[in-house]
Amino acid sequence: VQLQASGGGLVQAGGSLRLSCVVFGKSVMRTNAMGWVRQASGKERELVARINSYGGTNYADSVKGRFTISRDHAKNTAYLQMDSLKPEDTAVYYCFGEIYIPSSSIPQDYWGQGTEVTVSS
Repeated sequence: VQLQASGGGLVQAGGSLRLSCVVFGKSVMRTNAMGWVRQASGKERELVARINSYGGTNYADSVKGRFTISRDHAKNTAYLQMDSLKPEDTAVYYCFGEIYIPSSSIPQDYWGQGTEVTVSS
């Protein structure tokens, strides 16, 4: 099972970025929830957004109203649309998936590589 994230970069404050995270691999039976966490330099990892298999979402208070998580089940891909970005959103963003594989009856957590988001003031 692999998760591949993309879409990070450098943007000015007030700008937008869209992150993508695709799940693939022969062992992927079904993807339950997907989401992103972020870690800024010197800070603890923070859950940014999560979307379950029914489309239910939850967000960190710091991003509510600015970030939108969505997913395309057919493509096994989740997206994080980030608008009105602030310098404090600067961090490495990691996508995750709760994935059913043949050897387990409960979903397993898998992580993608980090993608860096830098917001300049």
